[in-house]
Amino acid sequence: MDEIVKKLAGLGLPGVILVILTVASGGSSAAVAAALTALGGPFGIVGGIAILGLITVVGDTVAGYGIEAVLKAVYKERSKTESVRFLLKEIKDLPISEELKLKLKNELNPEVIIETDEVQPTRIIEIVEE
Repeated sequence: MDEIVKKLAGLGLPGVILVILTVASGGSSAAVAAALTALGGPFGIVGGIAILGLITVVGDTVAGYGIEAVLKAVYKERSKTESVRFLLKEIKDLPISEELKLKLKNELNPEVIIETDEVQPTRIIEIVEE
């Protein structure tokens, strides 16, 4: 068992995910292959293995910079092409702490500047019956 543990530890987070996939699939190699294929989506088992590699890169980045910095950067970049309202709703539904949600929301909220030229005064209209 020590030898297997050393090899899985060498894989890092993808090794842990592979163990979880194996346990969840009942330990059968066909079930693990099916799980990797499902994980890979349209790219099949090769895509599943690539996802495990991507998880390694993401895990290293998060370990280096911290989850807060990575999420702030991701949402700031996404706010360039996506609606801030949509992103705020997405953040609300994330399984993270309320404190981190608040920090992400504060990062996204744009400053609202209202120019006086664009604002029309409120008009009151009275309807009088004769």
